[in-house]
Amino acid sequence: MMNNVSQITMFFLSGLNETNNYRFTLFFLTLLCYCVILLVNISVFVTIILDNSLHEPMYILVCSCCMNALYGTTGFYPKFLWDLLSPVHVISYSGCLVQAQVINSFVCADLSILSVMSYDRYVAICRPLEYHSVMSKQRLIMLVCFSWLTPFLIVAANMFLTSRLKLCSPYITRSFCVNWAIVKLACFPAETAVDNIASYITIIIYLFHGIFIVLSYMYVIKTCVNSIENRAKFMQTCVPHLMSLFTFLVSLLVNVIIIRFGSKDFPQTFQNFVAIEILVTPPLINPFIYGFKLTKIRNRILLVLTFKTK
Repeated sequence: MMNNVSQITMFFLSGLNETNNYRFTLFFLTLLCYCVILLVNISVFVTIILDNSLHEPMYILVCSCCMNALYGTTGFYPKFLWDLLSPVHVISYSGCLVQAQVINSFVCADLSILSVMSYDRYVAICRPLEYHSVMSKQRLIMLVCFSWLTPFLIVAANMFLTSRLKLCSPYITRSFCVNWAIVKLACFPAETAVDNIASYITIIIYLFHGIFIVLSYMYVIKTCVNSIENRAKFMQTCVPHLMSLFTFLVSLLVNVIIIRFGSKDFPQTFQNFVAIEILVTPPLINPFIYGFKLTKIRNRILLVLTFKTK
């Protein structure tokens, strides 16, 4: 048996088994959703890149958020759409590890970007005279690299530990691969101790990201209370970030609770909906939030649309 468990080359994704009766409807809805996600994120991304007046830290971070959405959804939607039309839902061992790497690092990078955004707003509102020196071009590049590379490397370390496990089952009870779903297939629970420690360290790291975001906005709100000018700046630039943060955290928390603590207590259809929700709501809603709430982006997009209609 030990020779067989280490040679799993294919995983079966059983999360879609209950969707056979309405898979074509799901396919077209999912395809529509993915097309809209691509359209709105690319629109905001291209608008910021092409307009020199938007080459400011806040908008560059919005651009980074859109890039991350495109990265994460590319790791999910093409394979998911293929599975909706396939009678058997399978993925190769290496493909599963890659998908888990992409989706997990997308989630972590999103939280990192939101934490950098909160720091940017803190400096802009609480220390306005120092803003351009603190958020210099060099520091912005460093922060953007931090928000991308650190999550990627942390998740890669977790995936390396997972790849060393001996697995006893090729069946994943989800519609896509994530790290913990693979770890649960390990033959010997004792072998997952290091994986558990690494996972909890990762959770703690990003919990501190969340605490940092909360503290940053607490300082911002405290500063804005007695200033009409700062209140206007808060409503215009911070509210979109807070809305984005709220939608992301709700999706993330429900996912973590179900994956790690209570997957057997919920029907498969509900688990599928919750699991996919983090790959639908933030990538779909965020560009609309930034596009309509951040005046410069909204005006630029409206200008382009008006020009094209003429």
